[in-house]
Amino acid sequence: MKEPYRLMINGGVLSPGELKYICEAAEFLGLDAISFGSRQDIIFPEEIDESKFSQFDKIQFVKPKSDGVENIASSYVSSEILPSTSWLTGERYLYVLEQFKHNPKLRINVIDPKQRLVPLFTGNVNFIASEYEDYWYLYLRLPDWKKTKMYPALIYSWDMGKVELAIENILIEEPETIETVFDLVSDAIDTNNRTVNKPLEVPFYPFPYYEGMNRIGTDRYWLGLYWRNNRYDIPFLKAMCDLCSENKIGKISITPWKSFIVKGIPLHAKLQWEKFLGKFGINVRHSMLEMNWHLPVNDKEALNLKKYLVTNFDQNDISTYGLTFGITSYDSDTYNFTSIVIEKNKLPSSIGDFKIRDTYNLLYAKNFDPNTRKYIMHVQDVDKVELPGLLMELSQLYFKQLGTEREEEKQLELNKETFKEAVYQCKECLTIYNEIYGDVTQNIAPNTTFESLSETYECSLCEAPKSSFEKKILIK
Repeated sequence: MKEPYRLMINGGVLSPGELKYICEAAEFLGLDAISFGSRQDIIFPEEIDESKFSQFDKIQFVKPKSDGVENIASSYVSSEILPSTSWLTGERYLYVLEQFKHNPKLRINVIDPKQRLVPLFTGNVNFIASEYEDYWYLYLRLPDWKKTKMYPALIYSWDMGKVELAIENILIEEPETIETVFDLVSDAIDTNNRTVNKPLEVPFYPFPYYEGMNRIGTDRYWLGLYWRNNRYDIPFLKAMCDLCSENKIGKISITPWKSFIVKGIPLHAKLQWEKFLGKFGINVRHSMLEMNWHLPVNDKEALNLKKYLVTNFDQNDISTYGLTFGITSYDSDTYNFTSIVIEKNKLPSSIGDFKIRDTYNLLYAKNFDPNTRKYIMHVQDVDKVELPGLLMELSQLYFKQLGTEREEEKQLELNKETFKEAVYQCKECLTIYNEIYGDVTQNIAPNTTFESLSETYECSLCEAPKSSFEKKILIK
């Protein structure tokens, strides 16, 4: 099949009116269902008549591989319903996403590190919220880079759009290091960066269950909907959009797991929604065994393999709570973001009518946490019939070591000799100058002592003078 048309959904967030318009367009083009993609975009899963596109001028139809346009992914979908960074509210996401007016050529992620529903590092440009209000870590993995690298400054919320565009514009120079990127971006635009005082720390959370009707606070609910075939019927979606409008629900959010979430269902409308779901025969009680998988879009072979493996898990009463699984192939250009990866090998050339069996590799993330971005090969070149037993073995290993390695790491830290470190803190805004890191926002190299700084040195955040800094002793 040809590459399907995709609709760019900024941050995976759209209004009921926008979704209904898309459904009406799909219906007019002869479709009875739409699908969702792993970049929180919408997919028209079948071939359509391109000559009719002009009748829907509010929709941007793209084929990423040929058009070079990418969707912006965000964890807005998790706001209010999962653990979150205190300052990163739903409204803050929307303000940030509004900055990206251009059609991005790079994959952009805008992510809260305290949630687990949306992966952190699947973009080329990954903005990850810091503990400082309106400041973001930036992790880059440009198209020719094999590893993700941390940008040496925190990015201000209202600079994110122009920083990303500047990065796109310098790609013609093929920068090979993060330091080169920083220098080129700094030369191109003025920004309100903040010094990085410490590396990003990503807490570990088990993968959440995201389906069904769930309470928010005392007077609202959120609803997660997942269909195992990733074909969402248009009549149902149109009726749901009308119900959202009736209940004054302003946003619908797409997840990277080919599902969607409706937040803000009023308490008094809960029964109305339950009746609505019953009328359309919607199942909202799928097992976690089914919902924690990431498959290529419209890949029937991968879907059949998943069904085979899930059936085996179910028959053996195996729990996979907290784990995620991905199915990929040898020629895939996707970036793994699941705990366990099932990788299909390339078949060798055959001779005559000789049939060659499919074989698979199994990999798992360090500590079974995909945010480590380090994968360990468990087995290679195994048959399909061996996969269920091996995956159950990995599942048992996960539960056996769950928390153990982290406790060992904590104990190692406790066993280390305590030492003191001197830093200098601004009395006005509490920004820290750490001699180890220097201050990249003012071209001050690492290991530059505070005493050797010019008397004209100012705080990188509030511009207070050098005299406003006090020496503090951190005990580690």
